[in-house]
Amino acid sequence: MTTVEHKVETFDSLNPATDEVVGTYPVHTEKDVADAVARARNASAWWQSLGFAGRAERLQRWKGIITRRGQQLADVIHQETGKPHPDAMIEVVLAIDHTNWVAKNAKKVLGPKRRPAGLLMANQSASVEYQPLGVIGVIGPWNYPLFTPMGSIVYALAAGNAVVFKPSEYTPGVGKWLVDSFAEAVPEHPVFQLITGYGATGAALCRAGVDKIGFTGSAATGRKIMAACAETLTPVLIEAGGKDALLVDEDADIDAAADAAVWGGMSNAGQTCVGVERVYVHEKIYDAFVAATVEKARGVRAGSDADAKIGPITMPAQLEIIRKHIADAIERGGKALVGGVDAVGDRYVQPTVLVDVPEDSVAVRDETFGPTLTIAKVKDMDEALVKANDSRYGLGSTVFAKRRGMELARRLRSGMTAVNAVIAFAGVPSLPFGGVGDSGFGRIHGADGLKEFTRAKSITRQRFSTPLTVTTFARTEKVDATVAKLMTLLHGKRR
Repeated sequence: MTTVEHKVETFDSLNPATDEVVGTYPVHTEKDVADAVARARNASAWWQSLGFAGRAERLQRWKGIITRRGQQLADVIHQETGKPHPDAMIEVVLAIDHTNWVAKNAKKVLGPKRRPAGLLMANQSASVEYQPLGVIGVIGPWNYPLFTPMGSIVYALAAGNAVVFKPSEYTPGVGKWLVDSFAEAVPEHPVFQLITGYGATGAALCRAGVDKIGFTGSAATGRKIMAACAETLTPVLIEAGGKDALLVDEDADIDAAADAAVWGGMSNAGQTCVGVERVYVHEKIYDAFVAATVEKARGVRAGSDADAKIGPITMPAQLEIIRKHIADAIERGGKALVGGVDAVGDRYVQPTVLVDVPEDSVAVRDETFGPTLTIAKVKDMDEALVKANDSRYGLGSTVFAKRRGMELARRLRSGMTAVNAVIAFAGVPSLPFGGVGDSGFGRIHGADGLKEFTRAKSITRQRFSTPLTVTTFARTEKVDATVAKLMTLLHGKRR
């Protein structure tokens, strides 16, 4: 009798700067995914039973491992994305800070809380608590393969859920590192598991009976995720990128605003969902701002050597999108003050600063996801707001202004705004993170992020009986009349 061994399909993770193979991973099948979710379902009961204190202790233990081996984790990020090692360390530092925050705050946010019962139900004690959903599927991106998915993973874990994580096929090694290190801190049960593969593996996770999907990626893929989840009424949290604007008012610190524009637009080679892509500058300081931005952008170089400020484009297909955006802008009358079409190579894109670009061009309307900026002159900030808000996206935004900073921030149609800084909101664990429009819906981070992975459970307990009970067939006409009179006294006054 012969045994036929099933051959496991695999794929390679490549360093985008060299095409060197840095790891080989299985393409998990629909059955593999279903088995992982079944294991997670069993593990979730044990994880929930630990309570907030038990989970916090284990999350702090995991945080310690990540902290002690942070350089090693940053090296995995560097190898799979090509981003400079110091930039990878920023991801590690932020992930540590968020893990610490949820471990300390999950009970305070999600634990039982008293609620006022109101006069009509004065005999009732009312409370609400936030119970874990069960098993959460997380589908992560490649641009920030640690920090972004941890905004779902660690919040879901702190809320009491088990997690099955499908990282991008470009960065599976980061996912493996996380799952392996978590297993050291929590060896008892497979509370946090890894599945790897392509889009079909992610689709299988959507259909595998998880209680919610947390997804980060493009709007197009987000729609596919929602369609797959709709088959089983599985709720989803979608973070789908942005076309973030920077507003620079006439009283702004020009040098600081230019520095924020260049770092916000070109760090991580522009592959940042909340990075700056569009800049609207008051006409009174436009020339000075452009000059400062051009000077700073010329000091940024893409490459793999130690002196390079930014790395390669991680996903090769993005190179052609960046090239098309720059070419379209120039063909339609825009000018490249730094870079241009020739800045797009076969791995790297050098910084590009564009001016006089029509507002209906793809470089202004669509997410470029490369180290490019479009800068437009406006007569005032009201015009800037109209143009900034005229977008199907609405993720992050930035304002540089001394007098009107907070006012402008509130009027921007975006999930987050940083005033006189750039992307500062991402570093504050207590603040929710998410978008509107084609940037998605739902929130990670903060109390809102914890609640995303729970269900609200309301409980009333009768403390004493009352003659005004309305939830009985035995009530009398007198009771009905008394209740009606009470409602008139309480709510029937003319105002």
